Amino acid sequence: INPSSHRSVHVFVLCHSLLQLAQLLVSGYMKSSISTIERRYGLSSQKSGILAAFNEVGNTVLIVFVSFFGSRVHRPRYIGGGALLACLASLLMAVPHFLSGHYIYTDMITTSTDNKSGLCFSSLPSNQTCHKKDSDTQWAVYPLLLLGQLLLGIGAVPIQPFGISYIDDYASRRNSPLYLGILLAMTSIGPALGFVTGSFLMRFYVDFDKLPRGEIELEQKDLRWVGAWWLGFLVASSFLFLTALPYLFFPREMPKEDIFHDFPHFHSTEATLRKPRRHDDTTPDVNEEGDQESRTDIEPPPMTDPVRDLTLLQFLKSFPRIALRTLSGPIYLLVVLALVNMAALVSGLATFMPKFIEKQFSQTIPLSNMMIGGIGMPLAVLGVVLGGALMRRFNMSVRGASKLCTAAILLCLISALPMIFIGCSTQKVAEVYPDRNSSPKCSAGCGCPPDAFNPICGSNGEEYRSPCHAGCLNKVMDADNKPTNFTNCRCIYDGSGSAQPGTCGSSCSHLLLPFIILMGITSFIISFTQTPSYMMVLRTVPPEDKSFAVGVQYMLFRVLAFLPGPVLYGSIIDTTCILWGEKCGQRTSCLYYNLDGFRKRFLGLMVVFVCGALLCFLLTMVALRRRAGAFQLPLRTNGRYEMVGEQTAPEKEQKAPEKEQKAPEKEQTPMKT
Repeated sequence: INPSSHRSVHVFVLCHSLLQLAQLLVSGYMKSSISTIERRYGLSSQKSGILAAFNEVGNTVLIVFVSFFGSRVHRPRYIGGGALLACLASLLMAVPHFLSGHYIYTDMITTSTDNKSGLCFSSLPSNQTCHKKDSDTQWAVYPLLLLGQLLLGIGAVPIQPFGISYIDDYASRRNSPLYLGILLAMTSIGPALGFVTGSFLMRFYVDFDKLPRGEIELEQKDLRWVGAWWLGFLVASSFLFLTALPYLFFPREMPKEDIFHDFPHFHSTEATLRKPRRHDDTTPDVNEEGDQESRTDIEPPPMTDPVRDLTLLQFLKSFPRIALRTLSGPIYLLVVLALVNMAALVSGLATFMPKFIEKQFSQTIPLSNMMIGGIGMPLAVLGVVLGGALMRRFNMSVRGASKLCTAAILLCLISALPMIFIGCSTQKVAEVYPDRNSSPKCSAGCGCPPDAFNPICGSNGEEYRSPCHAGCLNKVMDADNKPTNFTNCRCIYDGSGSAQPGTCGSSCSHLLLPFIILMGITSFIISFTQTPSYMMVLRTVPPEDKSFAVGVQYMLFRVLAFLPGPVLYGSIIDTTCILWGEKCGQRTSCLYYNLDGFRKRFLGLMVVFVCGALLCFLLTMVALRRRAGAFQLPLRTNGRYEMVGEQTAPEKEQKAPEKEQKAPEKEQTPMKT
């Protein structure tokens, strides 16, 4: 390893991009496999939402300390340590598969001569027996998954905040938005890669490592299919380990990126290089341990970060006060609340959108994951990158960024509303929908077990929970001992009808394309606002409060968005369930949903969050306009609330002589919010 390469901010950006890719791949893969885990272990959507959000618990508790330790510790090594912990957590997530027995489902054929399983024979009991091994390990599965998610969240604590602050300290002001855009793009590429990985791995049967290929009876289109959800966590763990290693070699501090990125017309003279830096460059370039090789030609300014002078106890006591002071700035508060609305929206949709597509449009889980990871998230990445490039190209001010975000969210609302009306009602299912309480006499004597679930589609166009519930007496098997047709079904045309294995579907598959197009447009537009919003946050607080502002922002994201978002979406989905599964006398995952209610409540909540973000950005524009009017003094001062490039050319020309007469420390004094 070349030591000099680890003193370049470009190399750090590359390594940190790969690490965020690996870390967020685990997060994306978890969301892509959540419905599979739900089906495998009989979880409700609310429990799935809690599981998806549980990695934010440890993250939320510890993120407060990032602001305190950020300027005191060896940030690259802490990032590497967090990555290694996330690696172990990913391994832990796969452990339940190896502790559990085989996946047992209704009508699972255990012998080659078992031709009457699941049919209308009152003497045949349920073959979905409660295996002792499953009973002993089932109680431990959910806590193990929660523990893995908790450790994954703790490991992620230092990765993004320490990485962003490290880059911001040593990157030039002109390149900082570009680097931020790259890292924000990775926050979309990582989950997208996780969904694509999930789409590929869910094509393998969950127990392919335990059963011979000839004994795997289910197909991907079967509603009982469970893919190899555990395999992706092993792959992601290996990726995390490899990307964590370079952080052992980065220095505690590195040289500031070339100042001529910002001032190309300057000459390389010692007097020029020793000119004091701007107010936002607050990190010294000299290694605190006295490493002479890490020195630069630029003199470090006096340390203005008040966090360095506090003990941990003093920091904890002062944090609420400083957090309230930071939140008292209306611009900062409104922008963060807008981002919270968008974060809650994304956290819920990313967790349950594959399940929505699967149920609403009768698609397989692998295809649903591919729709999210292969279409929705790449467009989101494109939006993030273009948003950052637009900020850099036009050197956009705070007011310009607020107008851009408001316009983008308004377009997002226009594209999101039609999605609520794209869908179909639940197919007709005997004894389930639309008449839930009907009990046909044709299958009354069949003795169907209450836990039976093997959907078939009758020749009359009606779906039945199992061949037994349709009163079928015989079935036709193919050469692989798989049923191809059920005959002599008492409930279908008075016994003369037949049925085919599998669900009838919602007859909405033709509407998938317009839905995906609107979903992609919405993803692109809403992600377009990320970089402008983040830059507004960084440029609207005093430099001495920047580290606190970032810490408070991430804390609010977790408390108000990432934690409650998936749980809220999961709880709403559960309210639309019309038939719950049952195993060993216990309620399991939902078997059938009211698809109209599912669509309206699931996507309606998305529209609510979009409206919340739009309201916050509108109020931001109003607050900025009032703030600008309040500070238009007779004497031209530099106390205006602005980003770089907010002034017009004539104003710059008039203020140039005044700036030359002012002391360097008074240049570009930001207005405190």
